[in-house]
Amino acid sequence: MSGKASGPAIKSSDQSEVVAFLGDPRSYRPAPDRVDRIDTHGAMVFLAGDSAYKIKRAVRYAYMDFSTLELRRAACENEIRVNRANAPQIYLGAVPITREGDGKLAIDGKGAAVEWAVHMRRFDEAAGLDRLAEKGELDRPLLELLARRIAEAHERAPRREGFDQPASFARIIANDREEFAAAPDLFDPAGASILLGASEQAAGALAPLLSARSGQGFVRLCHGDLHLRNIVLIDNEPVLFDAIEFDDAIATVDVIYDLAFLLMDLDQRGLREGANLVFNGYLKSAREDAHLDALGALPLFLSSRAAIRARVAAARSRHVAAAAKVRAIDQAKHYFAAACGYLAPAPPRLVAVGGLSGSGKTTLARRLAPLVGAAPGAVHLRSDVERKALFKVAETKRLKAEGYSPEVTARVYRRLAELAARALAAGHSVVVDAVYSTPQERSAIEEVAAGAGVPFTGFWLDAPEQVLIARVEGRRGDASDADADVVRGQLARGTGSIGWIRAGSGGKGPEVLERTRTALGIPPRDPAPG
Repeated sequence: MSGKASGPAIKSSDQSEVVAFLGDPRSYRPAPDRVDRIDTHGAMVFLAGDSAYKIKRAVRYAYMDFSTLELRRAACENEIRVNRANAPQIYLGAVPITREGDGKLAIDGKGAAVEWAVHMRRFDEAAGLDRLAEKGELDRPLLELLARRIAEAHERAPRREGFDQPASFARIIANDREEFAAAPDLFDPAGASILLGASEQAAGALAPLLSARSGQGFVRLCHGDLHLRNIVLIDNEPVLFDAIEFDDAIATVDVIYDLAFLLMDLDQRGLREGANLVFNGYLKSAREDAHLDALGALPLFLSSRAAIRARVAAARSRHVAAAAKVRAIDQAKHYFAAACGYLAPAPPRLVAVGGLSGSGKTTLARRLAPLVGAAPGAVHLRSDVERKALFKVAETKRLKAEGYSPEVTARVYRRLAELAARALAAGHSVVVDAVYSTPQERSAIEEVAAGAGVPFTGFWLDAPEQVLIARVEGRRGDASDADADVVRGQLARGTGSIGWIRAGSGGKGPEVLERTRTALGIPPRDPAPG
């Protein structure tokens, strides 16, 4: 990072000279064939050859102030600091744009700084997860890997115990109020009043939970702007970049609130299944039971993230023209409506999927979870995963025989019941899959729903013996250790009378999914917005 002092600034409201300079290929060494530019509400990024240079717009919002050169310099330097933990391969340093002795501008020259830029190593923009989403290329392995990487980023993020989360949300809502009021043509004042009132009511009711989360160490200096556009695939690894740099207080958030931006982004792109995969993958990777309690705040978190996206789109509409302006206005209205919708979540319910090993329980449960309950869908609990967690081994590591003793199995089923009860108490739906081969096991999970006062639906999957054996023998890289002998043993022991809905074979995906959806009274989702 350069140690040059900042000299006379270009007039804060006029960055046109610097913009023209950075947009000119002759300004770079070596000179690229062309310079592309990306505009956001708070920055301009110039893509030149293997490098990218980002300057902050000379703007001031209620939540972000880049109105002076010194503020922009500090923001550039802070952007390097906050992003190097997650993306050291991208962030190279903060550099000045200088006025040289001949009056011309230079990048990191010897003259006085008139602007500051973040120097980054350019990556393939087509590998951004927003672009991959548009092409339908966010598959399950990538999303599950992304969930793990986010959990790891949160684990190493600095803790901010004692941070006043309720006061922070009060400020967020106050900013919403100011920004919505400034754009009555985009945000209907009556609708905004209803949304803000509901947000204040929810934040007030959740204040004890938000404060407790801070004391538990779950409020940390996080990414703060974690959506698909700020994640890129580099060497087959999802890399988080462009974290909040202008105010550590804004990036100091509950880790679930940080995650909520990505969940909301996926959901509003019509990718509820992807959102649910990331959601459950994160919970599984983080292994923090207390995160289930935080699900009571998820509707507020999602709504707040959508409201922020609405504000950003409104701000962007003032810096672009023609078709881009129309798109930004449409997005502002769309996200505003989404913010309202998240504060009216579907009531919780408990769904259990049982069947012998190889019957397709996990396949069906994974397909059902996005459809059940409030966004981003139900918590998916799986006995095979909880069994491996009990022994603190990787999901794909095979357990010895003692890992499947009746005593261990009883502990696993108690664990499933405890986790389900905790999520339901927070107001969030659960889909749990396990063999549930005995009447006692099925009755116990039904009692969890009764204790929580929520509806229960149990599904039972059947398949012929040869199909069950073929499936378990064909598994690779899965949490289940079941083999042919396990299946034969289950068949020999029997299941007793089954009162759950017999849904068929989980291998017949579309048919079984449609049958279970109908039984749950879940209509098909609307198609993704264009």
